[in-house]
Amino acid sequence: MNTNMIPLSRDDAFRFSCSKHVPCFNQCCRDLNQFLTPYDILRLKNRLGIPSSLFLDQYTTQHLGPESGLPVVTLKPNDADELKCPLVTSSGCSVYEDRPSSCRAYPLVRVVSRSRETGKITERYMLLKELHCCGFDQEHTQTVREWIEDQGLTKYNEINDLLLEIISLKNRLIPGPVDIKSKYLFNMVCYDLDRFRSHIFDKGLLDDFNIDGDTLEVIKNDDVALLKLGLKWIKQILF
Repeated sequence: MNTNMIPLSRDDAFRFSCSKHVPCFNQCCRDLNQFLTPYDILRLKNRLGIPSSLFLDQYTTQHLGPESGLPVVTLKPNDADELKCPLVTSSGCSVYEDRPSSCRAYPLVRVVSRSRETGKITERYMLLKELHCCGFDQEHTQTVREWIEDQGLTKYNEINDLLLEIISLKNRLIPGPVDIKSKYLFNMVCYDLDRFRSHIFDKGLLDDFNIDGDTLEVIKNDDVALLKLGLKWIKQILF
């Protein structure tokens, strides 16, 4: 077995550090099976300066989640043999400041559950200790809480939890596949934000959602506000 999963609380410390000086630098960007959340895609398409539809077409593949039946987006490797991340270079991650949440969290894994009775979200953390990773041999230590802060994970977790709520409700209230229209709307709201914005302002998609003028003005240019509104709307549409 090449991997150990060690439970940690937010105040537990662990030893880990990664930089270009670590012998295995960039190796974790191979053998890729990288799921992308809506907020991951928002950050990445803006970092690259391209529309969301172009980002999805150029950098991702999509399938339906086996349990939820909802669209799932993964990063498309640029090498069929090494399965290397298309955004990594010999100098490291080319989009480091806007890298996906799972990259930020590593070597931690955030395990989240949502109570069916209260809706409360509970989180646990596990240390994913892989024997091939030399980052665990470095001297630097930090607590889980410090790592979350240092890696800028709070905003990612906040928006990812909004998606978790939708998936949890879907699995509970509508088990099995959803119809084609629901899949299309979910995909557009969560992953193709620029198309979603176009549908709002050019096709009147949310005319029946009673959005006030101030909010409409904000979402013209604010992708985060648009995504949060979209997740709220799609939850109402689905359920």
